[in-house]
Amino acid sequence: MSSKKKATGVQSAVESSFATTPEDPKRRRLLVTGASVAGGAGAVALLLPMLGSMSPSARAKAAGAPVEADISKLAPGQMMTVEWRGKPVWIVNRTEEALASLRSDLGKLSDPDSEVEQQPAYATNDVRSIKPNLFVVVGICTHLGCSPTYRPEIAPPDLGSDWAGGFFCPCHGSKFDMAGRVYSGVPAPTNLEVPPYQFLSDDLIKVGEDSGAAA
Repeated sequence: MSSKKKATGVQSAVESSFATTPEDPKRRRLLVTGASVAGGAGAVALLLPMLGSMSPSARAKAAGAPVEADISKLAPGQMMTVEWRGKPVWIVNRTEEALASLRSDLGKLSDPDSEVEQQPAYATNDVRSIKPNLFVVVGICTHLGCSPTYRPEIAPPDLGSDWAGGFFCPCHGSKFDMAGRVYSGVPAPTNLEVPPYQFLSDDLIKVGEDSGAAA
């Protein structure tokens, strides 16, 4: 047999293996459908363990459920952060000096009496809190949503000699006092938001839920 005949025979065999018949389109559709079902089942199989791995408390937090905070070790001057509805909520144990500063220089504040409703009724006072020393506030600037920094020090070089402690937003320079009240002449239009909260005990705060009255 010549090489030409051999080549022709091989080519014919290859072409024959790929020859189409009336049944081939049906077979192809069956294979594609089977692969799609298998792929979908695999995706579901991967998704179920991921959902199952979320604890009930994690799922509740993601949905905006109230969160509890243990403040038993929060010393005067310190701040702790908890997450509620995807937002940072600060709990600050204000010192006597910080509380005293809230009664001075009220003329520099845009809304010193908290007339804009950025807090529950029980926090509409000069300290914007249930207990004077414990301040609970959402740590998001009311300008464009940046997170301010806690600056409790008095008269730091970068904030000036009239700084009496509070919260400073580095994004656009908004300033808030130790009650989260906004200073005049800064981009932020309103005071920081005080969320609903209540004291379950002297050492435990629940953020995101209140009893409807001061505890």
